[in-house]
Amino acid sequence: MDVISLLKSHRSIRKFTDEPVSDELAASIIEAGFAAATSSNLQGTTVIRVRNPETRSAIATLAGGQAQVESAAAFFVWCADLHRSSVACEMAGGEFVGGMTEHFIIAATDCAIAAQSAVVAAESEGLGICYIGGIRNDPAQMRELLGLPEQVMPLFGLCIGRPDQDPALKPRLPLAVTLKEEVYNESGDVAGIEAYDERMREYYRERTNGKLDRTWSADMSALLGKESRPHMQPFLESQGLNLR
Repeated sequence: MDVISLLKSHRSIRKFTDEPVSDELAASIIEAGFAAATSSNLQGTTVIRVRNPETRSAIATLAGGQAQVESAAAFFVWCADLHRSSVACEMAGGEFVGGMTEHFIIAATDCAIAAQSAVVAAESEGLGICYIGGIRNDPAQMRELLGLPEQVMPLFGLCIGRPDQDPALKPRLPLAVTLKEEVYNESGDVAGIEAYDERMREYYRERTNGKLDRTWSADMSALLGKESRPHMQPFLESQGLNLR
């Protein structure tokens, strides 16, 4: 499969076989992720592989009962990390200036880019993946489980394993809505979203044998029409990431 076709065939896998992923392959996948672009060579990503069954069970629970955290052959927590670079500042005889929004954006962006590169590497080997954003339901507990120092933020988990399901591809918004020319032109966006809503309604009906009738617009209303994890700001501050 060529790379573009591989990228377009991405699906989240939530059921895995019992086949293990070797330490060598797992390390190669993560190393491929770390080879991705990094702003100012910050390399602001730390990955923690979690093997302990009790820890994985605790993470699965706090993530909302996501069983794939326990069943996947390998599970990793991806962290935006400014702690390591703060140590480097001290090693060079400098002073680390904490709490800068730009520095955190760099680290978080680095982490996302590296993770997606690792995902492509895993999928190129026939593995399936599932991101776990639910670890942010209780980042303080994640901090305790993983022994995270200040200046480290756990962003998401990543399950990797051999797929034991073959889910349909989830449709994406039309390119005419998400790809703009020169300026942010909204002409045609509403019509494009309406058409996409119908595609998503059909997708959910087929996926659930008619039990679910949902649209993207309704999902966004449910997601953005309420507070979302309001504990994040105080947690960031407690980690020395009081952004300014």
